[in-house]
Amino acid sequence: GCGICSKLNRNSSCRKALLSSSIYITLYIFFALISAVTVFLNLLVIISISHFKQLHTPTNLLILSLAVSDLLVGAIVIPVTTVAILESCWGFGKYFCAFHFYMAFLCTSLSLGNLVLISIDRYVAVCDPLLYHSKITITRMMCCISITWCCCIIYQAVVIKICINVQVPSRCLKECFTVEGSIWDIEVVVYYKYQSLWLFHVI
Repeated sequence: GCGICSKLNRNSSCRKALLSSSIYITLYIFFALISAVTVFLNLLVIISISHFKQLHTPTNLLILSLAVSDLLVGAIVIPVTTVAILESCWGFGKYFCAFHFYMAFLCTSLSLGNLVLISIDRYVAVCDPLLYHSKITITRMMCCISITWCCCIIYQAVVIKICINVQVPSRCLKECFTVEGSIWDIEVVVYYKYQSLWLFHVI
């Protein structure tokens, strides 16, 4: 808690835990269930589409790609974000701090990219159904998905490298990283990203 933070750095400030033990445990169980259900359902989609050849269609490849990005949200982003929100100290170090935000940004951009591709796929299917199978092929869709993933991975890596200067002078959460020289309160950014990722997952 804050006692550990104070011992590590007496000059650093650390937000105090405001939750009672019962609410604290309840929230952990709640978010753990959300994470487990997210992982299980998306893993079920991934296995189903990958295993059955009759499901290997361009549209299902997009669903598969979206399921993979949502799987990363459930397996990595939600658990770490839960700890970041509920705990008063950041105890994972600056490199995992950067990795956490990289994954959060990456999953958000991947969800957006997949939704855009799904919109284009459905637009062509509705507006030009006779030529849909000639225009939208599995090979072309795999290329589009691969390009989307590569662009998101590279772009977010550049953003993290250039825009985020990770510093952890103490183990307190609010000092996890700096952006363009000014310290950001990490809990605000985590909350914003968590709400965005959760919205995409629900959609």
